[in-house]
Amino acid sequence: MAHAMRSAFVLIRNRLDRLGVVLSGLCALHCLAGLLLVTGLGLGGEVLLAPAIHRVGLALAVLVGAATLAIGVARHGDPRPLQVGLIGIALMALALFVGHGSAEAVLTIGGVTLLGWAHIRNLRQTN
Repeated sequence: MAHAMRSAFVLIRNRLDRLGVVLSGLCALHCLAGLLLVTGLGLGGEVLLAPAIHRVGLALAVLVGAATLAIGVARHGDPRPLQVGLIGIALMALALFVGHGSAEAVLTIGGVTLLGWAHIRNLRQTN
């Protein structure tokens, strides 16, 4: 029974880590598409640059990232995925305060890259 519970728990955490990788990629794509469409073509600024999208994205990153990466440390003992993931989340949070533009994109893309790496590392540590 305990083995089945542990296996189910690991499966859920692995799925959440994979979700974290996908969300990180979508966030980076959103940033790049926003820069291209809004700056290059003057399209979609109200939708792509809406502050609510960025706050929701950060909330998802914090919930999924902090939970799965902290559980990962408890499981495999390597604190690096959590440490790198928290730096990524901090960069994403900082991006909310710099306003729209290249600085925001650099901070956000840097943050999601670090967070995505942390999720991948977490998956590899436990598989």
